[in-house]
Formats: sequence, structure tokens, C-alpha cells
Amino acid sequence: MSLEVLRPGLCTTLQDAGRTGHQQIGVPVNGAMDAQALQMANLLVGNRLDQGALEITLQGPTLRFDAGALIALAGADLGALLEGQALPPNQAVRVKPGAILTFGQRRCGARAYLAVAGGFHLGALLGSVSSNRRGGYPGVLGRALVAGDRLGFASCFRNAPRLVLPSALKRSIEREADRAIRILPGAEWAAFGEQAQQHLLGSEYRIGNDSERMGYRLEGAELALRTPLELLSEAVTFGTVQVPPSGQPIVLMADRQTTGGYPRIANVISADLPLLAQRLPGEAVRFQLTTLQDAQRLAVQRARLLLQLEREHA
Repeated sequence: MSLEVLRPGLCTTLQDAGRTGHQQIGVPVNGAMDAQALQMANLLVGNRLDQGALEITLQGPTLRFDAGALIALAGADLGALLEGQALPPNQAVRVKPGAILTFGQRRCGARAYLAVAGGFHLGALLGSVSSNRRGGYPGVLGRALVAGDRLGFASCFRNAPRLVLPSALKRSIEREADRAIRILPGAEWAAFGEQAQQHLLGSEYRIGNDSERMGYRLEGAELALRTPLELLSEAVTFGTVQVPPSGQPIVLMADRQTTGGYPRIANVISADLPLLAQRLPGEAVRFQLTTLQDAQRLAVQRARLLLQLEREHA
């Protein structure tokens, strides 16, 4: 029993919570760009939070289900149609054998996540089924899906869990599009002049056209160092804001490298990475400074709520 890719869409990959525990040997984490949407799709069909799902970017694929399944979409609204009927995000539906899922006009957001109850049957690599298009991994773990690919899953006859979302987990990607992205000072924050710091916090940046899963290149006011700075390469993470010699910041995203040598002016807090992941090239980004205490409080609150829901609906 499988899902067949009839048309691949712009970029459809398999992603889960990421390939953790191997960065010390240079293996990127990868994983979902919008981890909250991935978790929500999995919750809606009764999966573990970290189960693998399809990450669908901008223009969705055409998929055919060879067996009955319970599926859910979360994240961006990319105009999904199941057998010609609208399938909005954040609801689980039963799929009959032979059903076809297509995508039409994008309404909001950049990335949607498709989860199947029981998950896709695919061998994990270093404990993860996340795709890495630069890693040379075998099969679909090393590339985006193409027409003719088949992803196995177990036929499911279960009903959708009755999921009541706490207000802290409810999202509106349309409203998120105008929110400032909260950041913490980076390791080299003090190495940048006061004007650069003010530019980062008071100016509007645009996401460059060459932005993708590895990093978002931002276009806007130049961020200048107080004095030239030579750095050894050090660890970077999802949300690290680096500044190359051009002065135009780069936000490292899910497919980031494991180390970097550019000065790190800031870090996007984990609670706001899903907001940034749903922004498109050409869209605006504003930054707002917050505190480590607030960032930790938001991360812990969200993690506890999600784990509680996972336990209740497993």
C-alpha cells in the first residue's frame, strides 16, 4: 500500500524532527522548516510528534493513494483539493483507495505538511527520514520527490482524534505575516556598532530571491562591524543570524551547515522559527529583541502543551 507521486510540485520532501546527535562529525540536522506545523499534522492523525511527513513548498504535488488512509495537512494553505473538494489545513480526513490529492492556488504561507496515520514506511538514516538534497543520501532521502515515486504506508481505518487545541497553539499564518521576528543577541552582538544594532532592530529587511532551506538571505540596511574581525569557525544553529562581509544578514535555516565563520549578530528564538519558515522571497522581515527568559518560557510552554496533546491522543 502506497502513495504515488503523479506530479512532484515545486519542492516536496520528506522531513521529520531532524537528524540530531551527529553535528560533531559534520552531519546537518535538516528536518522540518516549520516544526510546529509538522507536529500539528502528526497530532491530527494520532502520530508521534516527530513522525516523518511530506513538506510541500508553494506549489503542491499531485498524489494518489492506493489504499485507505487518515491524513491531515497543517501549515500553509496551498489550495489543497481531495477528489476535487477543498481540504483546508488543520483537519484530519479519511481517504478512500484511489483518491487523488491536488493543490491549486496558494492562499497563505509557504510550506504545508502532509501526515498519514502510522507514518510513511521508509528506512531511517542515522535515526531520521529527513531529506537532505546536498548530502548524497540514497533514494528520496537525498532529493525532492519526482513523478513515479511511491511512499509506503499502512492502510488505516481509525477515526481522527478529537483534538482541542489550547489557545497558545492556535495559529493564523495570515496574521503571522506581519509579526516581528523575536531575536536574542548573538555571540558577536557587541562587535557590531550601535548603528548596525539599530538597523537590525529598526529597519525592514526583504527575503532575497536566492533564499531556501539552507538559509534566508536578507536585503536591507548594511550591518557593519566596529572593527574588522577574524573568527574561527564555530557551531551554528537553526536561526543563527550571520553577517558576511557584504553586511547583508543571513538567517540559517533547517538545512544549515554545522559550523560557520561569519560574525553572529543574533539568533531567532525557537518559538518564532515557524513564523519565519512561512515567509516567502520578497516578503518583509522585522526583528524585535527579547530576553533569554522569555524565549525559554515560550519554548517550554509550547513543548509541554504539545507533549500533553501527544499523550492524550496516542
